[in-house]
Amino acid sequence: MKTITTRHTNEQRHWVGDGFPVRSLISYHAQGSAISPFLLLDYAGPHVFEPAESPRGVGTHPHRGFETVTIVYDGEVEHRDSAGNGGIIGPGDVQWMTAAGGVLHEEFHSKGFTRAGGPFRVVQLWVNLPAKDKMAAPGYQSIVDADIPVVDLDGGKARIIAGTLAGKTGPARTFTPVNVWDVRLDDGADVTLDLPEGHTTLVVVLSGRVLVNGEDAASAEVLELSRTGTSARFTAEAETTLLVLTGEPIDEPIVGYGPFVMNSEAEIRTAIDDFNSGRFGRMAAA
Repeated sequence: MKTITTRHTNEQRHWVGDGFPVRSLISYHAQGSAISPFLLLDYAGPHVFEPAESPRGVGTHPHRGFETVTIVYDGEVEHRDSAGNGGIIGPGDVQWMTAAGGVLHEEFHSKGFTRAGGPFRVVQLWVNLPAKDKMAAPGYQSIVDADIPVVDLDGGKARIIAGTLAGKTGPARTFTPVNVWDVRLDDGADVTLDLPEGHTTLVVVLSGRVLVNGEDAASAEVLELSRTGTSARFTAEAETTLLVLTGEPIDEPIVGYGPFVMNSEAEIRTAIDDFNSGRFGRMAAA
C-alpha cells in the first residue's frame, strides 16, 4: 500500500485575470521533481459570480513545453487559441490543451454564464512533456462529460478522464503514462483503489473529508503518496470529491519561467524570443 509522504495546501488566493480566484495547491517551483510529471494544480473557487455584461477571464497569453488540463465542476469556460481551436466546457467537461512548441490562448467565462452568473469551481492542472515532445505541434482535446467512462465504486464512482481503472480507459490522449480520475464518494464509503507501482501519486481533496490510509484530509488539501506500493484506501467522512492523479515521473531537468517550462535556461530564452517575434502564431479576430 502506498503511504502518505507529504501534505500540501494553500489558503492564499490570488486572481488570474478577473475570472479565476485561484489557490495554487502544488507547484514545481515548491515541490520540484517530486511531483513529476505534474507541474502545477490551481483550484479556482468555489466562488459565486454576479451576472455581468462582459465575460471575465484571462486575455491572450502564451504557453510552451507542457499541457494544461481544465476540469469544470461549476460554471462554464470558453477557450480560443492561435492553433484555431476553441470551445465551451461546462460542468463535467474537460479541456486538454497541448501547448508543446508554443500556443497563444485565452480563457473566459462563457457568454451564457456571464449573463446568468452563479457558482464557479474549476481545476487547472499542468502536465509536463518530455524533452522529445516539448516542441511538438500544439493540440486540443475537448472532452465532454458524456464521453468520460464511469467506474462504479462501493459507495461512489470514478470518472476516468485519462488512464485506466477497473478495465475502463479515459478518452484523453497523453504523451506519457498518466491517470486522471475524478472520484466522488458518498458519506461512509470505504474504497480501495489500485494505483500503479512507481508512479507519482497525488490525492487532491476538492470538497468533503476523507481518511486516506487512515489519515484525515480535508478540502483544498493535496496528499503526496509514495511511489512504492500499489493501492490506497479511502474512507469518506462526508460526501467527498477527489482528484486522483498518477503519472510516470519524467527524469529530466525542469526549468520554468512564467508560462514556459523547458529543460534549460537556453530553451527558456528561445521561448521568450520566439514569443516576442510572433512565432507562436496569431489569435483570430473574435
